[in-house]
Amino acid sequence: MTESAVIHKFGGSCLRDASDVDHIADVLNDSEGPPIVVVSALWGTTDRLMRAAKEPRYAGRLVDDLAKHHLRFSPQLVNSPLYDVFSKVLEGIETSLTLLAERHHDTSAYNQLLAAGERLSALVIAHALSERGFPAHPLGAEDIGLHLNGIGIAKTVDMERSAQHLDREAFEGVPVVTGWFGEGLDGSIALLGRGGSDHTATALAALLHAQKVILWKDVIGIHPINPRWGVPSTPISYLGYSEAIEFANTDANILHPATVEPVYALGIPIEIRHLSGYQKSGLRTVIGPDIEVHQTIKGIGCVPKVAYIEANVHYVQDAAITLSNIIATLDRDDIRICSFETQPSVWRFIVLQQDVHRTQTILSTVASNITTTYYAAMLSFIGSQDAEVLKTSMLNSGVWDNNPLHLTPFAAHMLTQRMDLSKMLESLMSALTVNRP
Repeated sequence: MTESAVIHKFGGSCLRDASDVDHIADVLNDSEGPPIVVVSALWGTTDRLMRAAKEPRYAGRLVDDLAKHHLRFSPQLVNSPLYDVFSKVLEGIETSLTLLAERHHDTSAYNQLLAAGERLSALVIAHALSERGFPAHPLGAEDIGLHLNGIGIAKTVDMERSAQHLDREAFEGVPVVTGWFGEGLDGSIALLGRGGSDHTATALAALLHAQKVILWKDVIGIHPINPRWGVPSTPISYLGYSEAIEFANTDANILHPATVEPVYALGIPIEIRHLSGYQKSGLRTVIGPDIEVHQTIKGIGCVPKVAYIEANVHYVQDAAITLSNIIATLDRDDIRICSFETQPSVWRFIVLQQDVHRTQTILSTVASNITTTYYAAMLSFIGSQDAEVLKTSMLNSGVWDNNPLHLTPFAAHMLTQRMDLSKMLESLMSALTVNRP
């Protein structure tokens, strides 16, 4: 593949029924460069596999249901050479469930079980596209040399190892690549977090020097305020990479936190588009270089039920290494750090209330005094760096309550005790004039 490719990633919400394949075909026909497709499991499949892992005795019924559901996307697969592979994946599901019935905590069997969802998806989508005239073929992420940074569960793709092992010759025609998993550090299958197929797509874009990544979803872009709060808005047209990372780490659950990292230095743009609605509305969110220099608030993230933990740290010879080790421990314990700031003898973390006890326990190994204050929410003003401007705007709108305001280069995080979060966000939206419809 000599011409710069376009990576098209289709999430499970875009893979609900056979009609979605027609939308995908339209997308590929209009692709601005040679298309590479990354797919998640079909809608609902991963959840069903997870439930089956807890109740392995339902294996036979599950496998039969999955076979019928997937063949609805491409009925003629049964007459294709790919059907043998399809059947082996189904047999693998039965084998994994049998192993899990005997050994409930068998990570390898569990990962093989969940990865089967993406394998089946890639098979039926590739075959369905081939029947529509595309030279499509399925590719397993681990088979083409995609390595992950972890054992069992991984946060990111291992870009260095993947660059060494990636089978670039496999990307001829229209490859349909399994998202979400790859080869872990121990040589076995490892999984990324939920939504990790986005990260698979941008990692491939960086490895193959693609011209862009398009994440096709059932939303029209990233909204300045998460629609779950009931505040009307239109999607943000452009976000810098750093702003997008801030969104992903706060309230934009449509974007995997590791999505931006692989393409950041290369300047490869990411677009979020609605699969069936983009042609009609043209609305999208483009994520690219941090080129805007004027201060403006592009959005407001809201993370409810947080705690502000302040730790007075013992004197240590190398505080930076100690802090790094603490953050790594929190990460391994799956504790979400919403924000943090440090001084030589004082560290301040904002975490979810449900993680307070575990955070205190970890910090107690290096701190002499730990205080915790609970808040209704953390508000994140994405794109703003001017604390005084923020305070003035919030005072004018009646939402400033003199709680801590923590600045980062591309966001300002404020803690609040107010419980009426939807009303508060609506007031802020009006006062700050952020992407109102």
